[in-house]
Amino acid sequence: MAERKRPARGEGGAAARKQAKVSTAVIRRLPRYYRHLSELQRKNVVRISSSALGRDMGLTASQIRQDLFCFGEFGQQGYGYKVDSLREEIGEILGISRGHTVVVLGAGNLGRALIENFKFSSNGFELLAAFDINEEVGTEIAGVPVYHIDQLEEFLRERPVSVGLLTVPKTAALPTAERLAAAGVHGIWNFTNAELPLPERSGVVVESVHFSDSLLTLSYMISQREAQEEQK
Repeated sequence: MAERKRPARGEGGAAARKQAKVSTAVIRRLPRYYRHLSELQRKNVVRISSSALGRDMGLTASQIRQDLFCFGEFGQQGYGYKVDSLREEIGEILGISRGHTVVVLGAGNLGRALIENFKFSSNGFELLAAFDINEEVGTEIAGVPVYHIDQLEEFLRERPVSVGLLTVPKTAALPTAERLAAAGVHGIWNFTNAELPLPERSGVVVESVHFSDSLLTLSYMISQREAQEEQK
């Protein structure tokens, strides 16, 4: 799909998109902004200052302004940001309206839990199908059809898919990822705890979710606090 060009915006919008490379740290903060602005919208908040937004999110006002300036000019000095407009702009930057699609590879406990509970549509993704090799094949999970993994390539030829969500066993992760890449899938959301060293020429973006990394990070922070308390 060709990139959609947006006209320059007036009050509260982005005057122009920046073309410079954006750091990974900034990109990873964008979903936080979108989520918090969505909460403000549900509370009928019309506008918010960078100071108030930073206070709510544990960031500085300067950090927020710098992050947003990577993508254009937002808000007005002395007025702040229009919540609806800023949320829409960040949603566009994140590609929420681009009609992305996703299939789940592995319909076991984790795959089933994600299908039943994760709000794919709220994040701009249409969940099309799941694939497995076990008894789930031929059934539906929360209205999502489950096919045999041998039908994957045929399905992908008939329906363009943006992302493959991997919850297969670790030993099957790389072969499955290679099949997705060969079939033209653009991204892989990897929950397998396996590294996926796909060649750069594949053009596939991999985002890995390691639950243990998050838990061990929490362990470190708890340990540091406990150590400080013991020294008092």
